[in-house]
Amino acid sequence: MASPGWNVTDLDKTLEALRLAAERKRFRKIDFFYPYPKQQEHMDAGCWARERLLMAGNQNGKTYCGGAEATYHLTGQYPEDWMGRRFDHPIRMWVVGETGTVTRDVQQKYLCGTPGVEADFGTGLIPKELFVEKPSLSRGVTDAFDTMQVKHFTNGVYDGTSTAIFKTYEQGRTKMQGDSIDFFWCDEEPPEDIYAEILTRTVATKGSGMITFTPLKGMSNVVMRFIDGQSPDRHVTIMTIDDALHISKEERDKIIAGYLPHEREARARGVPMLGSGRIFTTPEDAISEPDLTYLPPHWVKLWGLDFGIGHPFAAVLMVWDKDNDVVHVINGFRIADGLPITHAYRMRQIGAAVPVAWPQDGTQRDKGSGDQLASLYKKQGLAMMADHATWPEGGNSTEAGIMEMRERMETGRFKVAASLSEWFEEYRMYHRKDGMIVKLKDDLLSATRIALMMKRYGRQVALGGIFSGKHHRRAIAKGIDFDPFSGQ
Repeated sequence: MASPGWNVTDLDKTLEALRLAAERKRFRKIDFFYPYPKQQEHMDAGCWARERLLMAGNQNGKTYCGGAEATYHLTGQYPEDWMGRRFDHPIRMWVVGETGTVTRDVQQKYLCGTPGVEADFGTGLIPKELFVEKPSLSRGVTDAFDTMQVKHFTNGVYDGTSTAIFKTYEQGRTKMQGDSIDFFWCDEEPPEDIYAEILTRTVATKGSGMITFTPLKGMSNVVMRFIDGQSPDRHVTIMTIDDALHISKEERDKIIAGYLPHEREARARGVPMLGSGRIFTTPEDAISEPDLTYLPPHWVKLWGLDFGIGHPFAAVLMVWDKDNDVVHVINGFRIADGLPITHAYRMRQIGAAVPVAWPQDGTQRDKGSGDQLASLYKKQGLAMMADHATWPEGGNSTEAGIMEMRERMETGRFKVAASLSEWFEEYRMYHRKDGMIVKLKDDLLSATRIALMMKRYGRQVALGGIFSGKHHRRAIAKGIDFDPFSGQ
């Protein structure tokens, strides 16, 4: 019997609405995909990068992200705020995995629903009503699909059928030849020769693609292509278990503890096993600390810069507890393609009166104004030091900086705010190749090294505030007849 104030018609409408909601959740999973920031970064890069890598730990959401983007391209039904690549026509896509069984149980399941369960067909990310017909089966693997056709829409108007073909690495390179595709999705790391062939298939169509995997093979050639290679057509996103917001802190700790010690970095944080090539080996937990909410006034502060000549600009704010000889990296940022006025403004918001240490390349002349690069930042109101950074005994050795950082890390005298995720990304990937430091994606680490080199010039100044006019100057210590921050 209906409750007072209700009639049968209202109840029927409510039940129908609930039924439709349940059906939508079951057969239109894509509508409920809300990307995490790292997943969003990976997808957004598709607007310019021909090839992308989402390198993540196990169960961090990399494959689900790959399946969601594949669905958007096959159907043309992009989210309203989509910033990645768009196809305005039906496409031909390859979905590639390690073996037929793995491809069926992972990518096919994410896209189409549980393999072999008729009632579950259409419960994957591709909406059930958009399949043109039941996908054709492949040979050799039970319930594995070979080809599927999906309705494509451009601006909400149906304009044809997209085709997705399932392939595997075990088929070999020759099975990848002779076709042209608009897009590919490789899940788990492909052999280098097969990846090269897959990428070639996109040349004629000006297509693109992505790889999603956990780097258990270490610094393979495919990983090095993204980590070490410089290309405007290539992008890598590293996603850790800390970026997987569906996993609680307590559960993360249990998951990480369950991995073999030598695989923890790869499985939890998407970091390739760099072996002897990795420069910093101190566990992150040993250097990470909660953001400091109180800084004793006697702790000295110093900015370190990496100007970003040919790479992103980076600034790191370091404080030094002299009593315990512990340095704390408490803030920092990295900006690509910005101008000195932009960099300086952001630094002044954080610590306008803090002295700024800078590297030797700051003596180079700006092509436009003819001024030294460091002087451009001084004109923007920063307390730039009079000369470039050097060690107390002279010189500016990078190796000396690495040695001091490692020693401090191993003895508990180097701490970094846990919120500085970009700093830790660089930390995880900092490595040598053929004995030489790979000078890529090390901007914040370089800025940290510059600050550490010049920590003796840190000052007891307050943070915050954009100062107008000249900075308030402290009296120079007795016996000192010059101001090292004057720039004169």
